[in-house]
Amino acid sequence: MSMWKKASKTNQKVHRERHQPESRKHLGLLEKKKDYKARARDHHTKECTLKGLRKRALNRNPDEFYFHMINSRVVDGMHHELEKDDEHTPDQIRLMQTQDLRYISTRRTIEAKKIDHLQSELHMLDAANKTRNKHIFFVDTLREARKFDVVQHLETHPALLDRKINRPRLADLEKLSLPAVDEATVQAATFKKVAAYKQLKKRIDREKELSVIQRKLELKRHLHSKKEEVPKRIKPGTKTAPPVYEWKYERKR
Repeated sequence: MSMWKKASKTNQKVHRERHQPESRKHLGLLEKKKDYKARARDHHTKECTLKGLRKRALNRNPDEFYFHMINSRVVDGMHHELEKDDEHTPDQIRLMQTQDLRYISTRRTIEAKKIDHLQSELHMLDAANKTRNKHIFFVDTLREARKFDVVQHLETHPALLDRKINRPRLADLEKLSLPAVDEATVQAATFKKVAAYKQLKKRIDREKELSVIQRKLELKRHLHSKKEEVPKRIKPGTKTAPPVYEWKYERKR
């Protein structure tokens, strides 16, 4: 008997839901049971949320206090947040919590030395090329201005016009004996130069971030000192700059 029950279960017919009839295709897809369940679940969730909010509003104590009352102001019917505490990036918070001022100062010194080493190798030639300087040529008449040729005036190759440094004349180029370099070598050198400039940019950003963290830690140490009076905050701190405080001037004996 048990074998017959197992066999009858395997031979059961699969009942599928019907599709949208041809005459009602313009109404869109026919809602299936799973679609109805999702829509009903969402409706009941919103209904319970509104019911809870209405209950909280009815049971609310008019004399209760919460911090947003003093951290915001209503101006022309709009809520505006008041000045918040100093802002920090997640990396800055992690460093300030796990490391001390001596470690930050050491890391900043290491980054500064590496930046000086990279700058001495690269000479920042490409950075100088990106500056938007103007070279103005003066002529006597409008006719000369129309016929003015920059290449002929500078006596250089047309491919070197965009360069602001190391722009030799044609006479000097004829005297030079340039080595035969293939295209692959030039591309490899260009790729290496671009990678070096990217590394230099990352180290400069890192050194700036460490500088901000170091100044914030120094201010924090002064603020926690019991020997000094509580200063007045002039400007809150941001992710790129430490806060600005003003201490009361005391004349030393």
